[in-house]
Amino acid sequence: MQAEELARLGEELGLDAVGAAPVAPYEETERHIRERRARGLFGEMRFTMAQPEVSCHPETLLEGARTVVSAALCYWLEGEEPPPGHGRLPRYTWWDAYSELRERLDELGRRINDLAGKAAETSQTASQATPQGGEYRVLVDANQHVDREAAARSGVGFYGKNTMLITRRHGSWVVLGTLVTTAELEATPALDAGCGSCTLCIDACPTDALEEAGVLDATRCLSYWTQSADPFPEEYREALGDRVYGCDICQDVCPWNRGVEKRRAGDPGTRSVVSEPHVSLVDWLEADDAELAERYDRLFFPRNDPRYLRRNALVALGNAGGDPALAEAYAVSDDPLLREHAEWALRRLR
Repeated sequence: MQAEELARLGEELGLDAVGAAPVAPYEETERHIRERRARGLFGEMRFTMAQPEVSCHPETLLEGARTVVSAALCYWLEGEEPPPGHGRLPRYTWWDAYSELRERLDELGRRINDLAGKAAETSQTASQATPQGGEYRVLVDANQHVDREAAARSGVGFYGKNTMLITRRHGSWVVLGTLVTTAELEATPALDAGCGSCTLCIDACPTDALEEAGVLDATRCLSYWTQSADPFPEEYREALGDRVYGCDICQDVCPWNRGVEKRRAGDPGTRSVVSEPHVSLVDWLEADDAELAERYDRLFFPRNDPRYLRRNALVALGNAGGDPALAEAYAVSDDPLLREHAEWALRRLR
């Protein structure tokens, strides 16, 4: 399949960027993962860093794999600032773009298979060659594959100094997914683009998590700590502000992300999307455990235990202000994690 045909299919399916690269090990990425893990930069994160011998080897993900197809789907939506008593969510959580991307990649795999099958039939008729079978595997937000490396190799985007994958048209406001296929597709070139001398993301990070350009120290990252099972470090709590999960600071200041609101304004695919840019702190602190965990199962928090969402809400309450009674209820809790964060919030509120 030629690159033009892949681009046409991607456009028909509503993918915002698509590219292809031959199956090959990600040797440099594997080396970086092992080096940074040895330096302790990942903290307790697992994800693709846990088994680089798998996540950096797409050739092991599907027998007979020939091509890695990468795709990006923009998740940016317009959203208002959180009102008083509410906590901020990062944009990628406002709606489930990952599920949408997974469905579109699955359809892309089926269409590539159909075209590969027709081409094989034609080839067999002309030369009596054995037709090539069509198999594929979709990986979206999966531990088994480093999506960013595949996307960089195929020209979907490039690595920013904030470690995000940046696309030309939608910046880093995208979710990434991968299609590993036995079909042979024409490779698309890597992007000739980069950050140049810009250091806005490095300068804006309130905890110096990006002190080394292109390297994230997760142990200083606000987003990491909102998803950790450990107490939120006291020296970073004030920097969290009104956030209850994740952090968009390094994306908000990125020049490549400017103007996305104009490019998304006429996109009919976003009109029916129900988004949730912020949440009620009262709700997160008073809702039933099971109901809260089920409602926010699209977020990652340890063991799917909502006490970690409540911990974040208590920090946001102390920063953004609110009814001290919300924290007082947890200040006498039997849960030492929640009690300690509630006591901190009360000191801030008072």
